[in-house]
Parts: sequence; structure tokens; C-alpha cells
Amino acid sequence: MDLSVPRVMGIINTTPDSFYQGSQIPEPARAVETAREMINSGAAILDIGAVSSRPGAEEVSQEEELNRLSPVLEALRNEFPDFPLSVDTWRSEVARAVHQQFRVCMINDISAGRFDSKMFSTISELGIPYVMMHMQGTPENMQDSPDYENVIDELLQFFGERVHMLRKRGVNDIIIDPGFGFGKTIEQNYRLLHYLDSFQMMELPLMVGISRKSMIYKTLDLEPGEALNGTTASHMAALLKGASLLRVHDVKEAVETVKIFQQIVESRSNKV
Repeated sequence: MDLSVPRVMGIINTTPDSFYQGSQIPEPARAVETAREMINSGAAILDIGAVSSRPGAEEVSQEEELNRLSPVLEALRNEFPDFPLSVDTWRSEVARAVHQQFRVCMINDISAGRFDSKMFSTISELGIPYVMMHMQGTPENMQDSPDYENVIDELLQFFGERVHMLRKRGVNDIIIDPGFGFGKTIEQNYRLLHYLDSFQMMELPLMVGISRKSMIYKTLDLEPGEALNGTTASHMAALLKGASLLRVHDVKEAVETVKIFQQIVESRSNKV
């Protein structure tokens, strides 16, 4: 995937308890319908998740995670045999299974390998791209009392250490995700967005998952279902600060945002 131009990743959740009801699509037929709409709207990749990572979410067993993923992935592969699919999991055995059975081509890990000591070696063995996200704590406790001396410096140090560990294992296709809403206050999230361009020093693609999150809907005193306009504004801010991949619920609107962003970028070199 060429990320020299920002791309859009569509979210399909097979979990019944995602924070945004519009992304809860556990039935294979509905997942195929949603995927087709996202692909036609310009998604470059789809991210399939079976375990909610909302604040306070309870852990789901590995067996249940695979039971939720498998029917949806099978249906998507039957309908879209060559379209890029990512799976949102922190378990190395789930990563291995979905790659081998359904040709999943990327793993999106909210724990950056912290929850499963075998994840980095598994990604190295499978030879597929890997998204690693920053989270303070776990989904059960991450929003209890997020605390940083300097949120930007601490995230840069975190990613520097994790990237070094991956590269020692021969993994080079790495995307970093600062983890908006994962162990951060609303104020820390907006500071992170303001200084997002600091992560360009990592010289790695940057994924932003900010779609309809509480930093948006709580700021606007809305429900998640009403937060599309605020999401679009936040996406533009992220693109202007260097985001390469937007992980979104609303693909059409995100793709349109990228197109406007590209016009802004291209205008720099155009004589008027």
C-alpha cells in the first residue's frame, strides 16, 4: 500500500459492545454489505475487530475472539478475495490463525506487543505489516487516572523502544498509532493532536484512530452517533499534522476529507 498519499481504513466490528453502535456488525451478511459500501467509497483497507477496547471493556477469550472473527472473515474473503484486510487483535495466535486461514495482510495491535510476549516474533515470522498503538494501562483501567509528565515525550520514547525491538526481529513494515482515547484525558488527546507532527521524526507511517471518540463528542456535548462533523474536523487537523492512515467508521466522509487535504497540499506547488 502506497502511503505517500493518505489512505482510509474502514472499521468493521464483530463485537456487540463497541462504543459506537453504528460499527457493531456481527453478522457476516451485514459485514459484506458494509464492506462493499466502504470499498466503493474509497477505503484502501478494512480493519476487522472482535474484542471491544472501549474504556472499561471486559476481556474476551481467545476462542470467543476467533469464533466472532472467522465467519465474518470467511464471508469477506469469499466476496472480496483480493482486498486488503487487517485484524485488530493483541493475541499472537489469533494473528497467526487469521493470516493463515483468511490471508489477512496486516495486524493492528492496541497493546504494541505488551499483552502477548510472542506477538513480535509472530509478526516477524509471518512477514506482514504491523500497526502498534500506545495505551497507558489496559482497556479495563486505562481511563481511571491517565498521568504523564509530558505526553509527547513519553510516547516518542515508547515508540522508539518498541520499534527497536521489532527491527531487531527483522520487522520493517511498521505503522505507529498514538492511541487517541487510550489512557489519555481529553486535554492530553488534544495536546497529542496539536503536536502530532512530532512523530514524523520516527520516519514511519502514522495511523490516527479518532473517529467519533469521546474527545470529540464530549467536547461538543453530543452522543457518538452525532459526532461525524467533529470527526471530520479532527481528521483534517490530523492530516495537516502528518497522518498517513485514517481509521474510520465513515469512509465516504474521510475519503472526501483526504481529497480536500490533497488539494491544499498540491496548491503549494501550483502557480496561481
